[in-house]
Formats: sequence, structure tokens, C-alpha cells
Amino acid sequence: LDPQGQTTLHALESMGFREAKSLRIGKYFELALEAETRAKAEECIHAMCDKLLHNPVIEEYSFEIQEAA
Repeated sequence: LDPQGQTTLHALESMGFREAKSLRIGKYFELALEAETRAKAEECIHAMCDKLLHNPVIEEYSFEIQEAA
């Protein structure tokens, strides 16, 4: 169980990010989402990070996209 991940996922959904399907938070975030293209996925990830997932004053972020098998 990951209550922090579930709470954050619900916050993303309430902010209109319907692409987010699951989120696990630990040392890093593991996010599963559905997007039509890789570019759309990158756009969604940047928007989620900018609006909720990171604090630009004290944090930087990077991400890696892997397609689901």
C-alpha cells in the first residue's frame, strides 16, 4: 500500500490529469499514464510536475519514459 501515492494520484485526477493511472512514491515517483503519443506523455508529465509534484524553489526533476509491455 502507498497512501501518499494514492492521495497524490487523487489530487492529480481532481486537477484534470485523467491520463494518470497509478502513482507510487518512494525514493522516486513511478507514474503510469495513458497518452496517445510520446510527446503528449512528456507534456503531461511536465504539467503534473509543474503544478503539483515538485517545488521549483528547492527541487529539480528529470524523468524517463518507458513504454508498457
